[in-house]
Amino acid sequence: MSKDHDTASILTERQLEVLRLRGKGLSQRKIAEILGTTRSNVSILESRAAQNVERARRTIDEWMTIQAPIIVTVAGGSDIFQIPGLIFQEADRLNLRLPMDSVELVVQLRTKAPQELKGRMILRDIQIFVSREGEMLVKPLP
Repeated sequence: MSKDHDTASILTERQLEVLRLRGKGLSQRKIAEILGTTRSNVSILESRAAQNVERARRTIDEWMTIQAPIIVTVAGGSDIFQIPGLIFQEADRLNLRLPMDSVELVVQLRTKAPQELKGRMILRDIQIFVSREGEMLVKPLP
């Protein structure tokens, strides 16, 4: 493994190799033959890679909650079409100009948190974090 790669990814070269081959549709058994190892070892590599990716996703989400300048709390039962107004109101209060319109905010909300929606209704209380670039993270409130 090169030192450059070591700092560029949380995945090892071997994990990346396994994921690339799995992405091409190869079975764990076939990958084991190609790499000269056991199917069990390939399974472990794939599992650990998935765990590392999930940890990275959670870390990015936590970073987003820390650095997002716009944080809006939305009550369950709210209409999804009310949310862009809340987000733009908070952006205006902070003198921020978001690079998106209301439709893009609704599309992003539907894409990022479909489990929090039923039709136009928000199912439970949520917090929405929005970055200066307009990237959104939705977290359910306890």
